Amino acid sequence: MTDPFRDPRVRALVRLALAEDVGRGDATTIAIIPPARQARARIEAREAVIVAGLPIAPVLFEEHRAEAEIDIEVIEGERAAKGATLASIDGSASSILEVERTLLNFLQRMCGIATLTRRYVEAIRGTTARIVDTRKTIPGWRALDKYAVRVGGGTNHRFGLDDGILIKDNHLAAAGGVARAIERARCGAPHHLMRIEVECETLEDVAQAIAGRVDAILLDNMDLDTMREAVRRARAAIPAIVIEASGGITLERARPVAETGVDLISVGALTHSAPAADLSLELEPG
Repeated sequence: MTDPFRDPRVRALVRLALAEDVGRGDATTIAIIPPARQARARIEAREAVIVAGLPIAPVLFEEHRAEAEIDIEVIEGERAAKGATLASIDGSASSILEVERTLLNFLQRMCGIATLTRRYVEAIRGTTARIVDTRKTIPGWRALDKYAVRVGGGTNHRFGLDDGILIKDNHLAAAGGVARAIERARCGAPHHLMRIEVECETLEDVAQAIAGRVDAILLDNMDLDTMREAVRRARAAIPAIVIEASGGITLERARPVAETGVDLISVGALTHSAPAADLSLELEPG
């Protein structure tokens, strides 16, 4: 699993977040907390969550140029019960208070994504399908959003447009249809090892994709009967083809879609609609 916390882009995001929140200084903390005061704080779960993102804590303190001893008490990807302590922090009371909101903002989003992803993964357990994410992420957050999906048990789709050729509806409209788009993709691909996937909305689209011998097809917003037939035809023609389902995949619909025989189920909601986890940072008195 790639470690996003060493990514310079994540470090830059952390610096931006701290600058946004702390600004010229925490006026409240400066006014009432002696600079030498030491403290201990706990990060607690106010609801059951899948834990993701705790390694961001030392990154935040490093970028804030504050010394702190951080004890992470729950392994990434584990389920933490309501009331559980996820980590404890010993350090300057002022630094803890200055970092508090930014730290929680990062953790609440990552835990929220991991928790929702795990629900989808559990919904299709026992099938051969995998839950994958999309590029529907907060700008600048992609590495962290996709990390949280992996921690939740999901699989990453493309990180960016340069990761593969995925011919979607607007490409088809601009290129003049499925067959023409596939032909152009084969001629224009940067190298012959780059896979070609094409979005299909109808069985006729599937037939053209099969004729073009694509590596993967994306069945977009199909009803279950049409999806099953598309899978049957594609497997019969190209046994090794990768079949992805997408469009309106709710938790309730995920298993019936998985049972059609698709390989991947892409869910934009994992990163564009995951509710933030309810976490808190509690400073011990004294």
